Amino acid sequence: MNHELGSQIRLHEGAERGPVPIAPAATVSGMDVASYQGNVNWASWWNQGKRFAYVKATEGTSYTNPYFAQQYNGSYSVGMVRGAYHFALPDKSSGAAQANYFVSNGGGWSRDGKTLPGVADLEYNPYGPTCYGKTQPDMAAWIREFAGTYRARTGRDAVFYTSTNWWSQCVGTAQTFSGTNPLWVARYSSTVGTLPNNWPVWTFWQYTSTPLDQDYFNGTPDRLRVLATG
Repeated sequence: MNHELGSQIRLHEGAERGPVPIAPAATVSGMDVASYQGNVNWASWWNQGKRFAYVKATEGTSYTNPYFAQQYNGSYSVGMVRGAYHFALPDKSSGAAQANYFVSNGGGWSRDGKTLPGVADLEYNPYGPTCYGKTQPDMAAWIREFAGTYRARTGRDAVFYTSTNWWSQCVGTAQTFSGTNPLWVARYSSTVGTLPNNWPVWTFWQYTSTPLDQDYFNGTPDRLRVLATG
């Protein structure tokens, strides 16, 4: 994922360049983008087999991706299933405030079969302390507020993008979200590895950032459409 203005800090575990990732037999190939990618040639990525995309919409309560419309609508236009993500800054404002900002600036959802539920991007703080100065219970409470507000606004449970290392350090076992929120795990390695607290399965896996962030959906195209449809 990319934070403010698409700079190159990304959360990951394992090497960015390594063995070819080993994915389950049934997967769908996709990608995620932010302002760093600018105007994306969606037809080219479609021809390379990408069938879904997540697009950065917002960060905190003051930043919107200036390329969002081209990226979000362009991926949809070529036939991809697409969704939006929000880069969380838990030290800047409440979970409710950021969920509302996200939904109001591209992070909504519609039952059209081609719009994925929104994502809370929960990762290393690019501007300060790793866990944004929060204890594990406080971080869990912030996430819970974001998730509850997002569900109230959209009727869908947000997907959580994170890594096992960050989650273990900043949330730990303070709360379990595996029964409600699908997991998008970041691990740049040949295997997905150990998952965060109590998630038995991953829904998305970001496995590389070369030449941009690339992902798998854990399932068939039909299952991806089910996730989009709700």
